[in-house]
Amino acid sequence: MSHLKWLLLITAAGLILRLAAINFLPPSLNWDEVSLGYNAYSLLKTGRDEWGTVLPTIFRAYGDYKLPVYVYLATVMPFFVRLPSIILGTLLIVITYLLGRRLSSPFVGLTSALLVAISPWTWWMSRIALEANVGVLLIVVGVYCLLIRKLNLGILFLGLSVWAYNSARVFSPLFLSAYFLIYRPKLSIVSYSLISIFLIPMIIQLLSPVGQARLNWLTLLDSGAISRIENLQTTRPGGRLLYNKATYFTYRFVQNYISYFSPNFLFLKGGNHYQFSVQNFGLLYLICLPFFYIGILNLFGSSNFKFRILLLIWLLLAPIAGSLTRDAPHVLRAVPLLPLPMLLISLGLDRFGRNVKAFFFTGLLISIIYYLVSANSYRSNYSQSWQYGYSQVVQFIKPRYSQYDQIVFTKKYGEPHEFVAYFWPWDPADFAKNKSWDYHANWYWVNALDKIKFVNDWEIKNMAFKPNTLVISSPESEIAGREITRINFLDGQPAFIIYEK
Repeated sequence: MSHLKWLLLITAAGLILRLAAINFLPPSLNWDEVSLGYNAYSLLKTGRDEWGTVLPTIFRAYGDYKLPVYVYLATVMPFFVRLPSIILGTLLIVITYLLGRRLSSPFVGLTSALLVAISPWTWWMSRIALEANVGVLLIVVGVYCLLIRKLNLGILFLGLSVWAYNSARVFSPLFLSAYFLIYRPKLSIVSYSLISIFLIPMIIQLLSPVGQARLNWLTLLDSGAISRIENLQTTRPGGRLLYNKATYFTYRFVQNYISYFSPNFLFLKGGNHYQFSVQNFGLLYLICLPFFYIGILNLFGSSNFKFRILLLIWLLLAPIAGSLTRDAPHVLRAVPLLPLPMLLISLGLDRFGRNVKAFFFTGLLISIIYYLVSANSYRSNYSQSWQYGYSQVVQFIKPRYSQYDQIVFTKKYGEPHEFVAYFWPWDPADFAKNKSWDYHANWYWVNALDKIKFVNDWEIKNMAFKPNTLVISSPESEIAGREITRINFLDGQPAFIIYEK
């Protein structure tokens, strides 16, 4: 079979794996996904986001300020909000093949493409509506264009990446700078224009309060860190000389940076964030472990030297963004690494003969079967982490909406207004006019939408309800009233209890 036919087969398999039972696993849309989808729907209907801003370059959302590329892509099918991730995750398979073939050989290209198609890291991400998934494809296409000396296209895609995902705002400018130093290309007026169009507005936005909103949530030097530093200054020998913001930041950054290359993160346990990987399962299959580190050594080979050095620089720059934040190693903030691990594994494997390769591919088949079986149990074990039940609540409320004078909805599981708006779906023009909100703790809290009142869960027990009120509470805030129904998480535990007052 020709290389092209193998590539088509691998890509088709990758697409099927990404599409199969897409609404079954993960078990539901989370608040970020419905936020992306509803803002896309609002753009499609009104040309404005949910807050009424015309064609924004950053989306306020809950106060976390989402970058714009995914939202604009999702306007094609806002109620299939995972579609851009599925498509872009599949395209990553193809571009990885092109990178691997240029780096070494068709074997390396095809093996790398296969690993992108079936690895837990890339497979799982491609089934969720994630800004990171757009960012990684734009980065990889940009890098590939630079490597084949398509300078302006490379700048274009890397420039677009900084408007897709925040990690790219660190990686892409650094990688472009490294490329300019190594290759010393002649920049044209078009090159300078592209840099100005994409990077200068990014810098301006990053310097604004809006651009720094996400960083303020994630910075290493948060209030907790500063309190620990102050405590160490008074309780440990060395005082301020050893324990200060600079030493603390450096220590944590180095610790975080190293963690992104650890076998524990990549091959054994994966990330700790329930939504971005199957727990206690590596992001890459264990059988790939030795070949990954052998592949890193292969980057120092003599053939195609400038290309390999640039890939090494890519490898070294990729974890910087994630290392600057808390909760490292973080699956999403590590995406500038992709698909380098797959390329390196393939490079390492390419050094061995047929017997080792046959053993590897047999082990890979067993690994993916085991992973898919393990992932199936994730659905019931972690449905609460996916805010499961909101869709069912909205489906219950909508046909009964006119029967009640007021509806009280708990905020227990986070941002119920967005799920109501998306699953209804609520007319965006009406949504902007008929919601009440306030801003505190660096967050935009929506407290009411028409006659639906969103309240903190602990407030429900002590509320004085109007007659003819429908109450959606959590099991922690049961109230006196006629219980109509319960909506359970997939492990059988109650999520919402719906009462009539």
